[in-house]
Amino acid sequence: MRAGVNLAGAALVIAAVVVGCADVPLEGAPSPAEPSASPTVPKLKPSPGTATKPAPPGKLPAAAPVLRSFPGRLPSGKPPLFVVVSFDGAGDLALWARWRTIARQVNARMTFFLSGPYLYPGDRRTDYKPPYKKPGASDIGWGDAASILGRSTVLRDAIAEGHEIGTHANGHFCGKKGVGRWTTAQWTAELAAFDRMVRTGPSLAAGKTVEPPFDPSTVKGMRTPCLEGNRPAYRLAMAQRGMLYDASAPGYIAWPKKANGLWNFPLQSVTLAGTGKKTLTMDYNLWFAQTQARKVPIAQAPALKAQVLATYRQALAQSRASGNAPLFLGNHFNRWNNSVYSDALTAFVTETCKQPDVRCVSNMELASWLAKYGVPRVPRQPS
Repeated sequence: MRAGVNLAGAALVIAAVVVGCADVPLEGAPSPAEPSASPTVPKLKPSPGTATKPAPPGKLPAAAPVLRSFPGRLPSGKPPLFVVVSFDGAGDLALWARWRTIARQVNARMTFFLSGPYLYPGDRRTDYKPPYKKPGASDIGWGDAASILGRSTVLRDAIAEGHEIGTHANGHFCGKKGVGRWTTAQWTAELAAFDRMVRTGPSLAAGKTVEPPFDPSTVKGMRTPCLEGNRPAYRLAMAQRGMLYDASAPGYIAWPKKANGLWNFPLQSVTLAGTGKKTLTMDYNLWFAQTQARKVPIAQAPALKAQVLATYRQALAQSRASGNAPLFLGNHFNRWNNSVYSDALTAFVTETCKQPDVRCVSNMELASWLAKYGVPRVPRQPS
């Protein structure tokens, strides 16, 4: 599994500051599309009010439902402290069940950045013609009939539960020969290819007409592969199709701002607990900061999990000290390093999402709140 390095001009400078040095990767590739199920994954139990009915003909569910509203201010006078949990890839069916169950337990909504090939059959892969690559190229593989149809059902059910589907583009090309050199026109074609995969992949897999799991034209956000890309170039393509936010750039714990016409919802710079190392609020980056992205003996897992959980708690405290600035936590559908990062995030979400000032939301729920109330004015902290 390889990691990319941000090559997008000024973004490289930002990344070097945020992560600590320019040769530290921003993000790793997703896990294989369908690893074997973990025996510790909780079973998903249906709950009242979340059953999914087939969409009427021609009426597909929106990828970005906004089903809840939140006050502009809490009784304390501060805005809600939004915790936004998102996942890249969104392929593994067992981990879909795990995260939907956890979200239900704590009344959370989450964002899942779907990779197009996870809904498209491998025997039709040459329909995809990525820039600078052979037709059918993909660094994350392709789907098979059973997994594609299973994901289609899960995606529709997750949307009915209030979760948001974003796009993680398609082939997940990172590094010097990856998405960093793509133009606006090439990004426009990439997003159109994502739309086609969502609309036609399930029917191709089934060998008959199957309703797509959602309307891809309603996707409102993207996280680019490995957090790379020429930001003005791909953001222009996003803005032209009516998208609202980019979740790709490294940044800091602060209230978000718009850049290139989109909300910039960053992965944030934090200090790895007990060290002076700077990293991002992304599972791969935490793994890299701890063990250089190498798997270590399982005996070390409890200490590593405790360190990640402590890092998240520090970040939450920093959010509170910054006027309740949103906290953005990125993850993959993975079991890296003996599932340290998924387990630590599970513990954090479970203890945090029901705290009185916290609201665990999708990116679109936050974007909807910002559209209604604007960015709060945060008093300057005394020096």
